[in-house]
Formats: sequence, structure tokens, C-alpha cells
Amino acid sequence: MSETSVIDPTQIDRLAELAVKTGLALKPGQDLLITAPLEAVPLVRKITDYAYTTGAGIVTPIFSDPELVLSRYKNANDASFDKAANWLYDGMGAAFDNDTARLAIVGDDPMLLADEDPQKVGRINKANSQALTPARERITRFDINWNIVAWPGLAWAKRMFPDLPENEAQAKLSEAIFSASRVNVKDPIEAWNKHNKNLRERSNWLNQKNFSSLHFSGPGTDLTVGLADDHEWMGGASLAKNGIMCNPNIPSEEVFTTPHCLRVEGTVSSTKPLSHQGTLIDNIRVKFESGSINEAHASKGEEVLLKVLDSDKGARRLGEVALVPHSSPISQSGLLFYNTLFDENAASHIALGQCYSKCFKDGENLSKDEIISKGGNSSMIHIDWMIGSGEINVDGLTADETTVPVFRNGEWAG
Repeated sequence: MSETSVIDPTQIDRLAELAVKTGLALKPGQDLLITAPLEAVPLVRKITDYAYTTGAGIVTPIFSDPELVLSRYKNANDASFDKAANWLYDGMGAAFDNDTARLAIVGDDPMLLADEDPQKVGRINKANSQALTPARERITRFDINWNIVAWPGLAWAKRMFPDLPENEAQAKLSEAIFSASRVNVKDPIEAWNKHNKNLRERSNWLNQKNFSSLHFSGPGTDLTVGLADDHEWMGGASLAKNGIMCNPNIPSEEVFTTPHCLRVEGTVSSTKPLSHQGTLIDNIRVKFESGSINEAHASKGEEVLLKVLDSDKGARRLGEVALVPHSSPISQSGLLFYNTLFDENAASHIALGQCYSKCFKDGENLSKDEIISKGGNSSMIHIDWMIGSGEINVDGLTADETTVPVFRNGEWAG
């Protein structure tokens, strides 16, 4: 059975239309840069069709292949592991400066590098993170409209459903992706309009409360996350600096903001494994003091975690805190996707590294120094990991130290 016969073509078409019209909200004349695994060609073709019929200037796809990635680990000389394609990332930065929209399609095996030398994995991750800075900064500043969607790659499906035949595994993953992305309904765009409205109402409530900090408590967790000065909560659709209201993540169940990178105290444990660049990091336990992680452990992947924390000065500090109810559709599916795009939308989470400058009042007009002065973190990484569950409570603390319930047993308190 061919791959495309396993994956419902109607759902592929709906996801493509949703990505262009709601995810990107692509405007006439705008160029589009797509990155995708080779397997995702059917989705890329449909996205390209919708982009051009919407009036796109030029669509440029860049494809990746897992066999080529593994070839580097097997055959490259040692110096290769400290190099990255700087020219490519510089070009992406230049494209974004010219208002090119960005679409990323994920779908490769999230554990592709699980059996490779963690030292080499860490070196490549560091080199790529450094080289990606010009493009990443423009994304975290929301200079342009961007979007991430998923393709049900075969190796990914086999990773999630190892006991099923290949075609059944891929069909099951495709159904999970389409359900989480809200394209298995008659009108996905209208469904996302309603969903965005709900997330906006949650964000508005948090902005009205203007908490100075959040306190997370539960098994293995007693964490106070100070919030940045003049922080602003966001969720769902976001207004990019180029004036386009886009949905960066499909799926998305979170509302999120910027922590104060110097005001995080206490201990926190992960509630789901983190799949990072092909390595599974499980049972993360860290301790924060004055905003910085001074103690970190993991039952699996600890060596990679420690290398991540040593990426740069900001890697041990937080750049994002996000709230997701335990009743979210992805959480209730009971599936571990091994992919942050999905797993972060199953649980409240925090992110190490770079903050989103958009999550400040008047953030589009703030300089990098002004963002730092308000508590925003600067780093060459941004890595989300999950700390929420049905056993986690969250309280908001106001400036006058009033405590307001936000989450109880993993659900919105009000």
C-alpha cells in the first residue's frame, strides 16, 4: 500500500489550506520559504498550490532526508561536527528581512539520533544553534508571519506505534495529527476561529490580572516563576510585525508569556519526556536559584541535557512559561508524540533560552537592551519541556502578594 493511500488526501488538502490561510495568513505578493522532510512532498505540493492561488510571489522549498543526516555521523571527519551551513541560515535571515513568510513541516523520526554519539550530537546542535541565530531572532521577534504543521512520517509512526503494521501505524498517526490540528471537521478554518477566540479570552484574563509571578506545585515541583516587567500573555493567533495575524503553531493549546530570567526559584520535574534533536531526555529534575539552573538531572539523556545547559549564558534561564489544561485534546489522546509541537500542547511547560519579544507590551518597538532590562532572556536556544499534569496546581501572585488560583489539578480554576 502506498503512503498517500494510507493518508486521507482530503485531510492533506484541508491541512494545506489551513496552513496557508490561517497558519500563515499569506498575503498576495509575499514569498514563502518551506522546510520539510522528503516524505512530506504531497503536503508541500498542496501547500504550494494554495500559496500560489492566494497570490504568493515565489515558493521555495528546502527538503531534508534522514539518511543524509545519518551519513554525516557515519562517514564525516571529526571537524564536520563543529560546522553548520551558516550561509543557508544567513540567507534565511535575509529572506525574512524581505518579508518572506516561513513554514516548517515536521515529520521525521524524532529519535533518529538516539543511537549516535551524544558528544557529536551536542557539537552539531551547538553549531546549528549558533548559525541559526540570524533566522531565529527574526522568528522570536515575530518579524514575519510563520507557521509549523506536521506530516505523519513513516519512521515517526513506527516510533509511536511499534506494535502495529507500518500502514496501520502511519494511518493512526495521521488521524492523531489531523485531529489535533482540527482538520478532521467540515470547516477547519472556522474551527480555528473559535479556538483562537477561546485562547484570546484566557490571555485577556491573565493580562488583566497582571500577576507578578506564578507558583507551580505538585509532585516533584515547587517552582516560583517571576514574570517579566510589562509582560503580555498570548495564545493562538498572533500579530506579526509585518501586520499579519498568523497562527504560528498548528496544533496549539497554550497561552504563554515571558518569565523574568532573574526571578525563578525552586525545583521542577518534567511530566513528559523531551525529545531533543533525536535524543530522548526523560525525568528531568532541575533546581533554580536567582533565575538560573544550578542543579540538573535526568534518568535518560542527562549528558545531552547538560550540554544544552552549557550552550551559552542564557541556556540555564527561562525564556517562556506556558499554561495548557490537562484536558487538552492532545493530553486526552494519551499519546506521546516524541515531538515538542504536539507534546508541549498536552501540558503546561517552560522553555529554556530565548524569550519572545512579542510577549511584552509594545514589544515590537522595544530594543534588545530594553527587553533584557525588563527581564527577557537572550540565548541561541529555545527548548520547551513539559511540567504540567493532572496533579499540578498553579497560583498567580499579584504585586500586593494576593494569591489567585489559576489551575487546580491541571485545569483552569475559573
